Amino acid sequence: QPLLVGGNPFDTTSIYALIHYLEREWGIHFPMGGTGALVAALTRLMVEVGIELKMGEPVEAIHVAGGRARGVKLDNNRLIPADLVVANADPPYVYRHMIPKKHRRKWTDQRIERLQYSMGLFVLYFGTRKRYEDVAHHTIWMGPRYRGLLDDIFRRQRLADDFSLYLHRPTATDPSMAPDGCDSFYVLSPVPNLQADVDWSTTGPRYRDRILDALDGTILPNVRENLVHAFYMTPVDFSARYFSHWGTGFSIAPLFRQSAYFRFHNISEDVANLFFVGAGTHPGAGVPGVLTSAKVLDRLLAERTERTA
Repeated sequence: QPLLVGGNPFDTTSIYALIHYLEREWGIHFPMGGTGALVAALTRLMVEVGIELKMGEPVEAIHVAGGRARGVKLDNNRLIPADLVVANADPPYVYRHMIPKKHRRKWTDQRIERLQYSMGLFVLYFGTRKRYEDVAHHTIWMGPRYRGLLDDIFRRQRLADDFSLYLHRPTATDPSMAPDGCDSFYVLSPVPNLQADVDWSTTGPRYRDRILDALDGTILPNVRENLVHAFYMTPVDFSARYFSHWGTGFSIAPLFRQSAYFRFHNISEDVANLFFVGAGTHPGAGVPGVLTSAKVLDRLLAERTERTA
C-alpha cells in the first residue's frame, strides 16, 4: 500500500498502514465507467453551479503582485485576473516554475530540490479482443526481487532489468468499459523518476515489449496476438502533461516529515490567495486522498468567504 501512494515501503511512515486497515474494513470502491466517469460527474457539477471551463489553455505562470495571487498567465501570454487562484498541479512544480523567486521566502528552489520525491510510473494501457475471465479487477504481479528492486528505484535511481507490476482489469467489475467479448487493462510499473538518467524515447518501446512478454508468458497467455490497441505513459509524460516535478507519479514521497501537516499546505505560505489541491498537498496521494483534499479546500474557501463577507 505505501508503494501505491509513492513511497518506499522500507522508508514510509507506519501511518500508511491505515490504508491496509481501511481497505479490509470498508472495501475498495470503483466508479462505474472508471475514473473518467468521476471526472465527468465533477465537470457536470461545475457547469451546474455556473463555473466557466476553459480547456486546452495551459497556464504558464501565476501572476503575483503585492504578495498576492492576482490571476494566471496562459502560454499565449494572455492574463486572466482572479481574486484567488487554486492550483491542482504539483506544488513543487508550481513554486519552482510558475512563481518567481522573489515571491518565495519559504519554498525556495533549494528547499524544493532537497525534498524527497516519489518514484515515476510507466503505465501501459491496452485492450484485447478476448476476455480473461480468470483475471481479477486488481492483481499484483511480483517479479523475482523485492527489496533490491525498490533500492534500484528509490536509492540507486536506475531502471532495473526486472520489475513488479500492478495489473488493473476494470472490465472484471464494469464490462461496459470494453466492447462485448473484449477486455480493457492498464498495467503500472514503478520506475525511477526523472532524476534518473533514462532516455524514455528509446527505452519506452523496449520496456513496453518486456512487460507484454512477461504478461503473455504468465497471467495473460496469448495477449500479444489478441491486442487491439496499446499506448503508454512514462515519467516524461507526467512532467509534460501533469506539471509533475521530476515526472513523479505521486509528488513528494510520503515520508513522515512529508506527510500530514508536513506536506504542502492547502493554503500557500508564500503567496496570499493561492490555494493547492491534489496529490501533492494535504492529505496526500491516491484517489481518496485527492478527493479528500478537494473537500478540505471546499471548507477552507467557505471559511475565507465568511471572513471577507
